[in-house]
Amino acid sequence: GHRISDADAFGAAVGIFCAVRVLEKRAYIVINEVTSSLRPIKEQFREERGYPGDMFISSEMALEMVDNNAAVVVVDVNRASYTECPGLLKCTKSIVVFDHHRQSSEVIENAVLSYIESYASSTCEMVAEVLQYFSEDIHLESQEADCIYAGILIDTDNFNTKTGVRTFEAAAYLRRCGAEVTRVRKLLRDDMDAYKARAEVVRNARVYHKVFAISVCPGKGIESPTIVGAQGAQAANELLNIVGIKASFVLTEYNDKIFISSRSIDEINVQLIMEKMGGGGHLSVAGAQLKDCSVDEAIAIVEKTLDQMVKEGEIEL
Repeated sequence: GHRISDADAFGAAVGIFCAVRVLEKRAYIVINEVTSSLRPIKEQFREERGYPGDMFISSEMALEMVDNNAAVVVVDVNRASYTECPGLLKCTKSIVVFDHHRQSSEVIENAVLSYIESYASSTCEMVAEVLQYFSEDIHLESQEADCIYAGILIDTDNFNTKTGVRTFEAAAYLRRCGAEVTRVRKLLRDDMDAYKARAEVVRNARVYHKVFAISVCPGKGIESPTIVGAQGAQAANELLNIVGIKASFVLTEYNDKIFISSRSIDEINVQLIMEKMGGGGHLSVAGAQLKDCSVDEAIAIVEKTLDQMVKEGEIEL
């Protein structure tokens, strides 16, 4: 998956793990950092529940284990530099990509299969579809179905955005496999610090050009603020509940980078805005990462980009 893995990347990886298990092959999920929001989901896959102790490995371990006979499956990202272990892509000839983000100029080269469906709600939706037709022998445990369902739930903001017929069909399949809505909801609950941080984002938001909400997610006291401000995007979604706001932008400083999470309902194409800043995504859900700048400088970049796009008619207010 991508760095600072979220529920969609993690759930998709677990889905691929289940497919490989049916083929009676060994599978490993490469993940370096488990955030506080992802930890309750990961803890469902303990050794006492029948999962191998090395189900999750670090980038360093992956690079030591990989050989020419290994297949690397990339989920929820199609940029090599954004993956958890970019070096892994140079160590094998068999690379498969599953992603729902639109492709940019940077692509994962030499993939034997590149399944990128920008109309899908999430990578978990895509993987759930594949699992249905993968093998008649495939069986998902309830915690596995929960994990994949959680990825769909997060990326659609509880089925509020980017949902289509296929999204609900995938959800129905996972429900038949034992996914439990109440159980998933408990897994995805915030801790108090994260909830307060999200409330602080809304409280400190300011309106720009009367239709854009811009705010900063406080990083202190939160293990991984990107989950609140960017990857989880709850804060950006909350801002869309304000009357008159057409698009929201939440900036989070983490690991010497500025993560920008942008959301809109229908009138503003935030994907185009984020692409101007080196990011991307979907019409209503997008993001970007900025290096070598402060939060204030990043805000200025966002405002300058909006000014330019309004002036050139790319955004109609």
